[in-house]
Amino acid sequence: MTNNKLGFLNGNALKIIAAVLMFIDHMGMLLFPGIRLFRIIGRLSMPIFAFMIAEGCKYTKNKLRYLLTISVLALIYQIAYYIYDGSTYMCILVTFSLSIIMIYALNFFKEAFFSKETPIYTKVLAALLFLLSVAGTYIFTRFFRVDYTIYGCMLPVFASLPHLPKSAPPVLKRLDCIPVSVITLGIGLFILSYRLGGIQMYSMLSLPLLFLYSGKRGKYKMKYFFYIFYPAHLLLLEAIALLRY
Repeated sequence: MTNNKLGFLNGNALKIIAAVLMFIDHMGMLLFPGIRLFRIIGRLSMPIFAFMIAEGCKYTKNKLRYLLTISVLALIYQIAYYIYDGSTYMCILVTFSLSIIMIYALNFFKEAFFSKETPIYTKVLAALLFLLSVAGTYIFTRFFRVDYTIYGCMLPVFASLPHLPKSAPPVLKRLDCIPVSVITLGIGLFILSYRLGGIQMYSMLSLPLLFLYSGKRGKYKMKYFFYIFYPAHLLLLEAIALLRY
């Protein structure tokens, strides 16, 4: 795993920070809609999770299981949301499921492109596969209301751009580091902020936190905690809002 000598926040710490920021964001949305500061603070959450999705795609030992876990959870949450209030708005896990598909397609292209044994027609097909995944995601987000739109789906892809296979030239492999990934994510984040407008520009403030990422996961495996936290905190806030109003 590539470590960042200047970083002291491991992956678990960043995810906990992002979870707290998300809780503040949704608390403002459901309980204090008149206080804009809550929503501004919450803008820092999504980019951190997007960056960690890219890291998950890079280091997971079972890529199919990683995709299926996020996708199945997204499906379960969407069914629950529809039963609860009839909403067809696609949650952030749908956004990230689409991100993972595009990252896998991009990684396949990188492997083919840098491999000396791979024939040229396979490299062309790999490039077309990646472009097809992007086009498919774009079409999907045009027909369905997906959280953060196509720009949110592309954010983890931007973060994964410097992630290179072992067959890549050493001079390029030097770019496969945390600071460069944060910079490429920052480019995608600027595009997202510009296109969506409003308070989204405050999401750029998440970048200093990401530069402090150490590249280490953390001592404990907490992925299931975060999977449960997402629906649990929404249920809690929805219940408080119902009791309040």
